[in-house]
Amino acid sequence: MKTYVAVHDPARCKQCNWCSEIVACPGASESICIGCGACVLACPNEALSLVEEPREREVTIEVDGRRARVPERITVKAALIELGYEFNGAADQALSAPCGVGACWACAVEVNGRVRPACVTQVREGMTISTSLSAAYTPRRLVLGFMGHETGGVGTPWQVRCSPQPYVEAACLAAGCNFRCPQCYNWSFTYQGKGVPLTPRQAAERLTTERRRHEVDRMLISGGECTLNRPWLVQFIGELKKLNPGPEARFHVQSNGSLLTHDYIDELVGAGMTDTGIDLKGLETDTFMRITGLKDDALAGRYRDTAWEAVRYIAERYGDTVFLGVGIPYNGELISASEVVRIGEGLVKISPSIQVGVLRYRADFRSRIRPPSDAEIE
Repeated sequence: MKTYVAVHDPARCKQCNWCSEIVACPGASESICIGCGACVLACPNEALSLVEEPREREVTIEVDGRRARVPERITVKAALIELGYEFNGAADQALSAPCGVGACWACAVEVNGRVRPACVTQVREGMTISTSLSAAYTPRRLVLGFMGHETGGVGTPWQVRCSPQPYVEAACLAAGCNFRCPQCYNWSFTYQGKGVPLTPRQAAERLTTERRRHEVDRMLISGGECTLNRPWLVQFIGELKKLNPGPEARFHVQSNGSLLTHDYIDELVGAGMTDTGIDLKGLETDTFMRITGLKDDALAGRYRDTAWEAVRYIAERYGDTVFLGVGIPYNGELISASEVVRIGEGLVKISPSIQVGVLRYRADFRSRIRPPSDAEIE
């Protein structure tokens, strides 16, 4: 199998230290690098890259009762792939590793009796791995940024966003994302791998505390991409509803929509979701790939189609019970005005009552695009 190591380019490095501050990495030395690629994804200056480096030594591990030899200094995920296990980007797959930075814990497996994210955990001699988690296991994921939110998200009703009160929602951000948007404005959360993962109850308690502190009725989870770990998110919404049983409480899920299949949406609504905002990244595949940073056109097409279908399904199935807002990206360097028009026409065909917001894409993370003017956005 091919094995890799992350190599540092001093000429591109700006000494921002994000690779050591936010990445779940054992260290900055190439001699101990396990080739997970988390630092490569997180570096805003693209000063790190994965290069092939053969491993001379092997270690013996046991996976689901099967003993095997695999190269040393690789991730559990890489070892499982070498042994024939498939990882899928879908939210309902048993083995899914969508974020690649150890944040969403969708790839959690049992390692020597402890649950760990496969994408950033190193294989070691004698390691025992079980890909089936105990029925008693409570899902976890990294959730950060608990705060009062002043403006709300795409799925926040316009009249609420324009209210005079200082905060309109209590919000939190789920780390990890399946997109690689060059202009990501939440990138320091998106690629965050360090921190203590929370259970749905722990996160719900913290968000409820923020709700009470800021005296608001709306509670928002965004990201990153909060839908990556499906069992976690469904349980989180359910726990929020238990802690906030009053009819005035609103539970808002902000998503890129790429994993929101019909059954996933049904689960979220059943758990208590009352509001949702979906960011549509484009209509054409090349636009979608340019905005999201995805390199696989088949995967990009699937994600785009799932998001559009999620909008249609929520509008038609839950239009009377779930508030739906849609975000349309705009920056002339990324998407044409004519494509924005066609997105709008597509939304009108679904339902003319969908709230639409135009998202001002600007230079963030790795992007150097010129921000559109107020006149362009208008």
